[in-house]
Amino acid sequence: MESLLKQFTIQVNEGIYLKDPESSDLGKKIVSGSIDMIVDLGFENFTFRKLAEEIQSTEASVYRYFKSKHKLLLYLTSWYWGWMEYRLVFTTTNIESPQERLKRALHVLTGPVQDDRTFEHISEVKLHEIVIAESSKAYLNKKVDEENSQGVFKGYKRLVGRVSDIILEINPEYKYPHMLVSTVIEGAHHQRYFAEHLPRLTDVLEGEDSITSFCKDVVFRTITI
Repeated sequence: MESLLKQFTIQVNEGIYLKDPESSDLGKKIVSGSIDMIVDLGFENFTFRKLAEEIQSTEASVYRYFKSKHKLLLYLTSWYWGWMEYRLVFTTTNIESPQERLKRALHVLTGPVQDDRTFEHISEVKLHEIVIAESSKAYLNKKVDEENSQGVFKGYKRLVGRVSDIILEINPEYKYPHMLVSTVIEGAHHQRYFAEHLPRLTDVLEGEDSITSFCKDVVFRTITI
């Protein structure tokens, strides 16, 4: 099983990059280095020039993989949603009860993240930090409709759709499954950020992952009314 997982790759829309970063050691260094630097500096202060210096390459080499740092952010967030879908499928496969599948899905979507040794050049923990703090910049911009038409956000939408389908198994009459799932995902990200930086805006309970517990409570109460 471990050898099979090591051969698994996350598929990212080819229109996001100029050259697949998974195709070379330099591409992987660009991805891993950018994750480290965006966590340390923030997306606004991150530049390809700084990245090139950090990974001992050239700015021109970075531009051979990504047209802009916006495209790089799209790549990182798209990879993250692909990884989340991989975890979701792995966690819920062969579970007959839709209620149990939904509980497991919500744990994947809202729970803490640990580094996955399957993808050695990417720190999923740091990438999770970027998604929490920066991912909204990937779609809150003037190009969102154009990029959406190109399939850039297909991975995120597919993930939301998978969990929405489970909700409809439990309650076929529920009218807002996609809205509920996307609200829970984005809300959980805000609550993780609040817990780290603005704790009086959330509820941090000792010995409990209160964010995941809250999200599960909200979802099950909502769909069973």
